Formats: sequence, structure tokens, C-alpha cells
Amino acid sequence: MAKSILICDDAAFMRMMIKDILVKNGYTIAGEAENGAKAVEKYAETQPDLVLMDITMPEMDGIQALKKIKESDPNASIVMCSAMGQQAMVIESIQSGARDFIVKPFQPDRVLEAVQKALG
Repeated sequence: MAKSILICDDAAFMRMMIKDILVKNGYTIAGEAENGAKAVEKYAETQPDLVLMDITMPEMDGIQALKKIKESDPNASIVMCSAMGQQAMVIESIQSGARDFIVKPFQPDRVLEAVQKALG
């Protein structure tokens, strides 16, 4: 069965790009969220195999959403995405339980590599 992935990014264009890469490679999209609060809700509803989470989002940022999801499901697989190569954020998200980190703008190969690695 195809692995389901929840895409969380405040930019509709980014969600579309990621969705395109994943669908072309046989993944199912569990849903999309435009902020961290929605991501937490959608995660509970859809129970995806993986979450691709932007860090910088309105309402609740990706790191807060990551922590909330991990509280409710310690086995959640989450890969963080951000345009900012800020070491502190990368370190905080990995310490908070993220499986990997992708820097924008993405290379499709890097997205797939991170997804495959996170899904084991």
C-alpha cells in the first residue's frame, strides 16, 4: 500500500510542488495544512505515515506543531522543511524528534531521499 504523507506549509505553491513530487513517485497525500495548528488537527484525523512540515508558519510554527504531534504520537515520522538554514532551528527540530531536515528550494531528489529515509 502507498505510504500516506501530510504536507504542512503556509505557501500553497510549496504544498503543490511537494505534492507533485510525491504523487509522481507513488505516495498518497493524506492531507494539507497551511499552519501548525491545522497540521496537528490533520495529523490526528488522518494518521499519516509521514509529515513534511515547514518551520516558519503563522498561528503555530512547525517546531511547536512537531512537539504537539510527538506528544500525542511518539512514533510519528516528521521531516522538517525550511528556507532558512538556521542551525539553531535545525538542531531544535532534530532534538524535538524530527527524522530529517530539507532546505528550500528543494531538489526533488533530496525530498524523495528524506521521505524514503524517514519511512525506513
